[in-house]
Amino acid sequence: MYKRLTAISYFILAAFSMASGHSIKGIVYDENDNPLPYASVIIEHTKQGTITNQSGFFQFPKVDDGLKTVTVSFIGYKKASQQVQVNSGASQTIDFHLQVDPNSINEVEVFGSRYKQPEKIATITRMPLRPSEQIQSISVISEKMIAQQGVQTITEAVQNIPGVTLFGSYGGVRESMSIRGYRGVPVLKNGVRIDSDFRTGSALSEMQGVESVQVIKGSAAITQGLGNDLGSPGGIINVVTKTPKFENSGEASLRLGSWGYVRPAFDVQGILNEQKTVAFRLNGVFQRADNYRPVINSNRVYINPSMEFRPNDKTKITVELDYLNDNRTPHTSTVNLAPNDTENFYDLPFDQFLGFDKDNANNKTLTYAARANRILTDHFSLRAAYFHSSYEVNNTSSSVSTIVDGDYSKRARRLSRSLRDDQNSTFQLDFIGQDIYTGDFKHTFQFGFDYKTTKLSTTSFGSAFIDTIHVTQPVINNTLGDVNLMKQSPVESESSSYGFLAQEVLSYKEFIRAILALRYSYSSAINTRSVGPIPGDAWNPMLGLMISPIKNINLFGSYSTTTSLRSAARLMADGGEIGPSNTKQFEVGLKSDWLDNKLRFNFTYFDIITENLSNTEYIEGTNQPTGYYFKAGDLKRNGIETELSGRLTDDLQVILGYAYLDARYENSPSYVDGSAPMNAPEHTANGWVYYSFNKSALKGLSLGLGAYYVGEKPSNEYLIKPDGHGTPVGTKPFNMPAYTTVNAQVAYATGDFTIRAFLNNLFDQVGYNAYFRGGYINQIDPRNFAVTLSYQF
Repeated sequence: MYKRLTAISYFILAAFSMASGHSIKGIVYDENDNPLPYASVIIEHTKQGTITNQSGFFQFPKVDDGLKTVTVSFIGYKKASQQVQVNSGASQTIDFHLQVDPNSINEVEVFGSRYKQPEKIATITRMPLRPSEQIQSISVISEKMIAQQGVQTITEAVQNIPGVTLFGSYGGVRESMSIRGYRGVPVLKNGVRIDSDFRTGSALSEMQGVESVQVIKGSAAITQGLGNDLGSPGGIINVVTKTPKFENSGEASLRLGSWGYVRPAFDVQGILNEQKTVAFRLNGVFQRADNYRPVINSNRVYINPSMEFRPNDKTKITVELDYLNDNRTPHTSTVNLAPNDTENFYDLPFDQFLGFDKDNANNKTLTYAARANRILTDHFSLRAAYFHSSYEVNNTSSSVSTIVDGDYSKRARRLSRSLRDDQNSTFQLDFIGQDIYTGDFKHTFQFGFDYKTTKLSTTSFGSAFIDTIHVTQPVINNTLGDVNLMKQSPVESESSSYGFLAQEVLSYKEFIRAILALRYSYSSAINTRSVGPIPGDAWNPMLGLMISPIKNINLFGSYSTTTSLRSAARLMADGGEIGPSNTKQFEVGLKSDWLDNKLRFNFTYFDIITENLSNTEYIEGTNQPTGYYFKAGDLKRNGIETELSGRLTDDLQVILGYAYLDARYENSPSYVDGSAPMNAPEHTANGWVYYSFNKSALKGLSLGLGAYYVGEKPSNEYLIKPDGHGTPVGTKPFNMPAYTTVNAQVAYATGDFTIRAFLNNLFDQVGYNAYFRGGYINQIDPRNFAVTLSYQF
């Protein structure tokens, strides 16, 4: 089968070659004779230039007769040139073997390697293209940025990406993220979801083993599927773990910080055989910490092993595992001492805690993956990947959301417990074609298939009333004896989905690109409360155009759709079905790179409408559901996002970003027209400046300064009809206050040692994230400090 496919591939290529005339083509190899993707290849004294594909192959389809000089360059390697005589009607083949340049400086930027496709980004884009070549808005936070800022959470990482915010932390035990005002966008680990909830209030992630954080903003339906699955119209976040780089190296570090924070960590990797075909990598961390409040504490253990096998220069197989066991105290930082339409947060003293010493959330997250890449010819390759995640939660927590006797400082304290067992799997298979020419047109395409399964079991132990407290009293009891909570029957559900995907990028002389994509998705879900499987399917297209008037500027426009089937089969009072909810998105913008691709600037304008929303219908004047649903109108979003990231000089790095969002309900019998969804800030902004002294007596010293701004955002929905969450009807919710945090970093490197000091929230700004439906109001950490000492070997 493989030989037949290869023969067909060569036949197609031969036909293309005859159409394109004489050419220069070849392969670029690294120092280990492995194909080198994304190397820059030019013909001297002409305007002809290209980059190698994933198999290191390059081709100039039409070259004038004469003696030509071909030059190849790649970051970290010495330039190489060869001369070739081109004769009419003949094709010339030349190969290059580049040598490492020992004098080259570390050219990894805050967004990753300048000319290389980010590691594992194909799991979410499914195409062999760099972010600047994709029609979608893609941002990447590299390992270098994570180290410079001392990033510990996904929330801290995405503060460098405009338009991405924390929706809620649910008592500090999860990270539910928002993109373009869409709550709970999917957070993936190496391409697989951890939490099957359609809002994806994802578990915490450990950053020690993270290579990069990748964000697609806008519709992910083309590559990921349905809107009620992974194809969120807001976007997706992919956390990429580290894998072997085929080198013998390691790092050990110790971080100490405020409130008893202790964190030893290690990262080692090596080559296992003389042939340099097998390598391993192992990351690990132990962490414990107290809090600026009593009782609250946390501890975790993390391990991240991986291996890679390269039997030849055309095959790569990677297996990896990622395990986190995290315990922490769920908590609320304060209460609101006023009705829903007024903000009056109580400034709870730092020596007080509103919960109990039995409060604890245990999160166990296990993900593993196997990926295989096979180069079939210079132009065709196969990629297969299998991912699995296991997410187990045992959460015992207290709440103080119930107001007693109309006194907002008097609260009923309750204890509840719940279990969650969430199993998710994904299989992807892609056939990829690159740099295939028909005349002056170049084709890059992908045909793909994916299959996803989810098995979820949730168990509630109910809740018990414990006592009534005044939150403003000087002493609050945190000790709790034995409480017997009644275990209820588990609620189990299963779902599966599959999809077929085709994408084509048709380029004309690197000046204009047309992007065409189409996906078919099918899903089926069943739970213990339904009579059988609930199937559904959808077609989702994406159309785009990218124009490059000059080499480093790409102007783009796109149209895409997302279909959500979550409520499609639900019945209305008249007997009809709600039907699917559809999202249509238009996006235009500019992607550019400057200073030899050291600096990138992106600007995007988006216009999104989600039609046919639905809500539960309740008996008039009560929160008792009727069993039916009603159409709840539309939700529109318009906005802009702009970001500048990279290196202004060899010593100065910057990240600057701003996002504006206008989100509002329209034509809705459920929400007040013009009102915005909860926790959707209108303005967000971020900035980071990092200066390294690479010369003079201060060599080795670096300084960083950053700021992050979150504007006002609605604390809740503005309702016309009850939503079943106890939200007051007809009462405009107050806006959560805006806040700005400023962080600083100082580092010094000498030899194999680096010491970094982090000064966070320098001006002790008070800020909150809240999910009032769940009774959580969580304060950002006050001013705190940390220092990390690391040793590389």
